[in-house]
Amino acid sequence: MTGEAPAPAPPLPGLRPVASLSWSIPGLREDPTMCLRCRSAQLLCGKPVCPILVKYDAFARTLPMVSAKELDGSSPPGLFVGRFGYPKVSLGPLISPVHGDTLLLDTPEEWVGRSVAEVVGFRTMLVRGTQRFHVLDAEKPLRLVDDVQTLALARESIEVEATFRRAPRGHLSLSDELPPYGPSAPIEKVRLDVRHVDDRLERLHRDTDANAGLAVKELYERGVRVSRIQRAFSAGTLGRRGRRRFVPTRWSITAVDDLVGKQNLERVRYLPELSDWRVYRLTALDNRWLIAFLPGAFRYESIEAWYPNTLWNPASASVVLMGDHEGFRGRTTYASIGGCYYAARLAVSEAMLRTGRQSGALILREVHPGEILPLGVWNVREHVRSALTQPPLVLGSLDELHKVLSETFAIPLPRWQRQSSLLHEARTQRRLEEYLGAPAASPRAPTRS
Repeated sequence: MTGEAPAPAPPLPGLRPVASLSWSIPGLREDPTMCLRCRSAQLLCGKPVCPILVKYDAFARTLPMVSAKELDGSSPPGLFVGRFGYPKVSLGPLISPVHGDTLLLDTPEEWVGRSVAEVVGFRTMLVRGTQRFHVLDAEKPLRLVDDVQTLALARESIEVEATFRRAPRGHLSLSDELPPYGPSAPIEKVRLDVRHVDDRLERLHRDTDANAGLAVKELYERGVRVSRIQRAFSAGTLGRRGRRRFVPTRWSITAVDDLVGKQNLERVRYLPELSDWRVYRLTALDNRWLIAFLPGAFRYESIEAWYPNTLWNPASASVVLMGDHEGFRGRTTYASIGGCYYAARLAVSEAMLRTGRQSGALILREVHPGEILPLGVWNVREHVRSALTQPPLVLGSLDELHKVLSETFAIPLPRWQRQSSLLHEARTQRRLEEYLGAPAASPRAPTRS
C-alpha cells in the first residue's frame, strides 16, 4: 500500500486535525492501515471504543436533544436493532419529537444532494427507544415486538407516544455501515397509531412459507425501496415460520444489498456483452467517483482511495488504497472494504439491467478530507445509483479511459493501475472480438465449472 503524498488539505475551521488524536491509538504508527481495515467494527487498536468516533461524539453532544422521559411525535417509520450482545440485541422504534411527515428522516434514497450537516440533522432528530430481546423472539407474541414489526410494515409516518425508563442521552452513533443515529434510552411502553400499512410488505409478512431470500426478491421486483426492505428484514417480518429472527440493522443493510445484487446478476449474466467503454462520473460530499463499464462479460471491482486526515486514514502521510474484485462467477468470501462493496455492486447490477448489457464494472472512489463523518453505505449505493442515471461518456479504447481517469483524479494513473485487477487485465489480455473485428452481441449463458 505504498503511494504518493498528495498536497495537504486545509484544516476545517474550528476542528483540530484528526491525526492529533490518532497517534494515541496503539499500533497505528506500525500499521497506518489499521483504522482503514477496522472502521470501528473490530476495535483492532484494543480500546473498548473507537477513539476517532469518540472525538466526533463530543461535537454531537452540543446538538439539541430530547431530555424528558416522555416523548410523543412521529416515526418516519423507523426502527433500530443493535448487534452488541448478539444473540440478545437491543430493539426499538426511532421516534422524532416532530409531528407530521417525517419520512425523509429515514429514507436514504432521498438524501442525494444533501450536505453532511443536513443528513446528520435528520438523524439527530430520531430518538432510539430500546429493549433487549433474543433474536428468536421475533415470532413470540410480545407487545413491543408486535409494535416494532407493525411499524416496519407502515406505509407512511406514524404517530408515537413513548415512555422511557430515563431521559434519552445525547449521543450520536456514527458508523461506516449505518446512517448516523441520535440519542437513546430504555423504553418502558409505546403506543403507535398505524393507519396504513404497505400491502406489499404485509403480504410477505403473512406468507410464512416463503424464505427470506424469496421475500426480498419479490419485494424488490414490486418496487419496494431497498431501505424499506432492509427495515422489514431487520424486524424479523420476513421468512419461513420457525426461522424468522431479528437481524441487527448493520447486518440487514449489507445482507439485502448482497441478496438483491446477486439476484440481479443472475439475469445480468444472460445479457449480451457490451462492446465499448462507458464512463460515469460524480463528485459529492468531497468524494470523487468514476464508474467505468468495460467491454466483455461481467466482472466487478471496487477500489477506495482514502486521503490523509480522512476518517479511516487519520495518521498516514500517503493516500491509502483498498479494494476487492470478483469474476464472472462472483466471490465466496466477504469483501475487505465491507458493505460499500455490495452497495455499489447493487447499483451496478441495476444499471446493467436497464441498459440490457453485461460488462466489466470498475468503481473508483477518492475520499478527500472534506468527508469528516461516516454516513453509512447508503452514501455509496445512492451516489453510484445517481451517477449511473446520467448519460455516459462513450469511449473507444482503454487509452481513452486512462486519459479520463487521469483527468478525474489527483492520484496518478500508475497507482490505480497497480491496485486494479480489472485495469491490469484490460492491459494484458486481448479479447477474441478484437482479432475478429466484431462485437460480442449474443446472449451469454453461465456455464457450470
